[in-house]
This record gives sequence, structure tokens and C-alpha cells, in this order.
Amino acid sequence: MRSQGLPATALAVVLTTVLLVGASAAPALADPTWSLVPEGESTAGPTQVAPDPQEGRAPAVPGEVAPQEAPGAPPPASGRPSGEPAAPPQHRESGQPQPQDSGDGRYAPWQRALKGSARVVRERWLGPRMLDLLISSPSVGRMMPVRLLLPRGWSKSAKRTWPVLYLLHGGADNYTAWTRMTDVASFTENVDAIIVMPEAGRAGNYSDWYNGGRGGTPAWATFHTQEVRQLLEIGYRAGTRRAIAGLSMGAYGAVKYAAQNPGMFSFVGAFSGIMATELPGIPQIIQNAQLSEGHDPNALWGDPARDKKIWAANDPLVLAPNLKGTAIFLSSGTNSFAGPLDPPGSPWHPAHLGEPISAYTAKALSKRLDALGIKHTMNMYGNGTHTWPYWNREFKNSFPMALRALGLKGGGDPGVATMRDQRDWEYDTPLPPITPPDAVQPAPLPLGVKGWTLDP
Repeated sequence: MRSQGLPATALAVVLTTVLLVGASAAPALADPTWSLVPEGESTAGPTQVAPDPQEGRAPAVPGEVAPQEAPGAPPPASGRPSGEPAAPPQHRESGQPQPQDSGDGRYAPWQRALKGSARVVRERWLGPRMLDLLISSPSVGRMMPVRLLLPRGWSKSAKRTWPVLYLLHGGADNYTAWTRMTDVASFTENVDAIIVMPEAGRAGNYSDWYNGGRGGTPAWATFHTQEVRQLLEIGYRAGTRRAIAGLSMGAYGAVKYAAQNPGMFSFVGAFSGIMATELPGIPQIIQNAQLSEGHDPNALWGDPARDKKIWAANDPLVLAPNLKGTAIFLSSGTNSFAGPLDPPGSPWHPAHLGEPISAYTAKALSKRLDALGIKHTMNMYGNGTHTWPYWNREFKNSFPMALRALGLKGGGDPGVATMRDQRDWEYDTPLPPITPPDAVQPAPLPLGVKGWTLDP
């Protein structure tokens, strides 16, 4: 079957090179002091979740989620009342903040979760606004970090709550991505909202994994939409007015979370992500990405042919009717060529093929939303690589929409003259050349990972 706008010959090239972002350069790790573990204890690396003895049991239900006072939680540190954080760090003479830690220092990211319900087991202040939480998550089966940027006047004892903006990271990265790669901390300094950046695994795909029908860990969607959300609402003054945005894998997660949970988010922003998981060729791309991280490609949603219901339940195109009433911003480049934000002479990388694939799926979702009468903003901006400068720009372009959805000052229309259709890249026309004529040869696939093709 020939795909709409994505010829099989071009797709074969894409499938053998795309979504290997993590194979080129590992992202910077989190603050190493966070990851210190006493001798004799170990952590699972971020590339895989080790088997969990409780795998297969049902995730925590909403009523089980509790703050640090939950049974089995560590005692409060430094004599502070349970649930109270350390004071924000004092600045050194150099002007750099001194990290301050509270909770049990034996706990570190990716250690096995404690028995019982989800709870915060450790807090670290990294600056006047930046607070990292470590959550023992039964849904993931691990200790999972979440980074917060807090508004002026915030405190746990405040009489009010604050609206919340969730920012989701991409594949082969972690919860530090947004603060590490962008100026989001300074950009949101005067925004009266809590900014939440949760860990999601290098290839977690913002999903509760199928695991051959057993379910169990990792259940990333449950972690984010139930455990993190409820813990923030219980103990960190998070309100019920929410927005969500993400890039690449996180863009997919943002749209899927909004569609799977109607009414939970009033705005969704998606920058360069796969917006339809069942279009011709897309299942192979997703499974190839899982293979590149060492996972069983069927563990995520099962076999694309045999487990169609599971794939459909995770497909934004299928879930699109649930987006009615949500403010939507979709954006992507339409080819893998360098654009205005790329330094002159930048080498081409196969990861940039994420842009035409994103555009291919975003246009399909846009067409579906149009048919449903669901308003949305779409910016298909032509040249531009699968890199942070473009994602940060599109985040800022969409930010007025997020503010408006959260009921905050500065809300309005997107900060860009958006483009929904470009003459050089229509949805029903062939894909343009996907690699520049002078591009370097694509990186080889990892050992043991075979290419895919739809050609006979």
C-alpha cells in the first residue's frame, strides 16, 4: 500500500536512519550529586527499566497517591515537619546557588521504588525557583525525578493554588532537557504558574507499556497524569488549570495525554513530533526507535498487526475527537534542510529526518481536526532541523496561547504568522528530497538493528 505523501522508496531510507538521536551523542546527565548512591546499592540506567518484582500488578489508583506522610515514607530530615521542603538555597559570593537537599539522601533516580503508594522521598533546591523532586513511583517501578520552576510568592502553605504548565522532553534525553537546553527558567521568571518537567525515559513514549498484555511497569502515562499530577496538587499547591507542551517524543506525549484525558489540559503544544502512529510506515519507525534503545519493539503497544486496538488507543489521530475544546498548536519543519537558526556550515544529521516525518503526521492530524470542526493552529515552517533552537522558538511562538488557556496575563494569539500549507510541501504530494545533495552519509544502524522497507 502506497502512503499518502510518503513514497515507499523514500520511507525505506528514512526508516534506516531516523530516530537514532541517542546514537550520536548522549545528552548531559543531571547534576551528579543527585545520583550518588551508597556503596552496595545500584541504580538502573536510563536506557532501560530493569525487571520489577511487582511487574504486572495494577498501578496505584488515585486514592492511593499520598505525600511524604504515606506509609513507608522516610522520616523528615533536619527536624522539619513532614512534607515541608528545605528553605531555598542561599547564594554564594560568586552568585551561584548552593543546592540544598531534604529527604533521605540514600535515594537516587532509577533506584527501585518503595513498596506502597506514590510519594515524594527527596527534594533538592537548585536555585530560588528551581526545585527537583524525587518520586517513588509504583507505576514506573523506580525513583523518578521531576523538575519544578516555581512562581514568585509560592510556598507549600500558600492559601492559593497556581496553574500548571507541563513541559515534556524528547527521546534519548531526560527531565533536565528544558532547563539545560533553553532559557525557559529566565523566560518564565515572571509567569504566575508552576512549570513541571518530569522524567519520561529515553524511549518511554509517554505510554503505559503493554508488555504482552501483562501491563505493569513502566506505566509512564499513569506516572505523569495521575501520580505526578496528584502529588503536586496535594502537596505543592498545583491547581487544576493545566497546559502541556513537548518536543519530538514529548510532542507526541503532550497531544496524546490531552486526547486521552479530555478536559485535563486546556492547551497543548507539539513541536516536531509524531502525531499519527498508524499511518503507513510509522509503526516501523516507532519500533525501530525502541530497538535502538535495546527494548523489545512489541513491549510498548504490542504487534502493530495483531494488537491494533492497543495501537489505536495510543494514536492521536484516532483520539482526535477528544481534543475538542482544547487550544492546539502544532509545528514542524517540512524537510531536513538547514534553516535560519542553524549555524552556517552545520553538518547534516539523520536525526533531522524527524522533521518531514513529523510534518507528514501533523498534516494528517490537521486534516482530521478540520473534518471534526476542531480549531487549531499549525505552523509548517519549511527549512529547519530537528534541533533545540527550533523547538524553543516554537515554544515561545505558542506561549501566548498557553498563557491565555491558563488565564494568565500576556495570553493571546500565537506569536508567529503561522503557515498551514506551503506550495512546496502539500500533504497529498510526494515528499521533497529528504537529504541535502551535499549531506554527509547517514550514521550506520546500531549492531543488530535491521533496516525496514515497504518496497516489494
